[in-house]
Amino acid sequence: MTKKLLRALNGEVQTVPPIWMMRQAGRYLPEYRATRAQAGDFLSLCYNSELAAEVTLQPIRRYGFDAAILFADILLLPQALGADLWFVTGEGPRLSTIETRADFDKLTGGDMIHETLNPVYETVRILRRELPAETTLIGFAGAPWTVATYMIAGRGTPDQGPAHALKAENTALFDALMDTLTVSTIDYLSAQIEAGAEVVKLFDSWAGSLKGADFERYALQPAKTIITELKSRHPNVPVIAFPREAGDAYVGFAKATGADCVALDNSVSPEWAAAKVQLDGCVQGNLASRHMVTGGDALVEETRAIVRAFSKGPHIFNLGHGITPDADPENVQLMIDTVREGE
Repeated sequence: MTKKLLRALNGEVQTVPPIWMMRQAGRYLPEYRATRAQAGDFLSLCYNSELAAEVTLQPIRRYGFDAAILFADILLLPQALGADLWFVTGEGPRLSTIETRADFDKLTGGDMIHETLNPVYETVRILRRELPAETTLIGFAGAPWTVATYMIAGRGTPDQGPAHALKAENTALFDALMDTLTVSTIDYLSAQIEAGAEVVKLFDSWAGSLKGADFERYALQPAKTIITELKSRHPNVPVIAFPREAGDAYVGFAKATGADCVALDNSVSPEWAAAKVQLDGCVQGNLASRHMVTGGDALVEETRAIVRAFSKGPHIFNLGHGITPDADPENVQLMIDTVREGE
């Protein structure tokens, strides 16, 4: 096994950790902005396999990351289930809402999702042909709770309030939506693997708003169900789980779900995570994305501190959240050079 990222996911401790970056194909790069303009709009870019592959490859050409992550969006799955999806410039995604049983009953499922998502699988096939031999291809999906929050509210919200309200007021409907999303996520990720994804990642961006028993029921258990079934179908494909802002609930998450790696946000310190989370295997993270904007000595010092903190166990270097559009591409190069200075 020669690919650095796969070696880390297999538990190997490496002097220089593999590195990639969430949202590494994105608006901070001029070449991305040019390709998006060519596509016309964000959704057209997601569904144009050639152009989606192009923007996935751009940061690999520029920086030589150890992994490429498929360019897509977590809300393509609800669209495939029958939700209306559109993007408002400067504001982000909008969806038709799930507020009643009648809204839920309009959704479709099963193999019908693949009709919409076939261009995504074609992007994966193109990437497997075109990526450098040493670069690992990561597929991904949103976790059921996070996707549900958008489907219920019709947009991103600061506190996921509409989803919490539906969960409390109509638990049967909420659970039905979660079950549909869990099953469809398994099928979606499995199809990505069949198309050529070597690793898949489950993004639970809003897991931190779930507390106590709710976290176990709606973040941990769906992740366990998804990972268990994926491992049954594809025993050798690693899974990275990202229950963002889970805090103390990061501890034991890998063992409880079967994840091969837990991605960490930057609200926890690498020293804490090394002592509490890395005990169970590979961790990924967790440089604050603001350093990609501000750069300088602070970026270098924090990057070195993270590499040092996680040096005794398997580690994949990454940000604690996605890179922001106002980031300086030169700071990305500085981060990479700092991680790799021990080579």
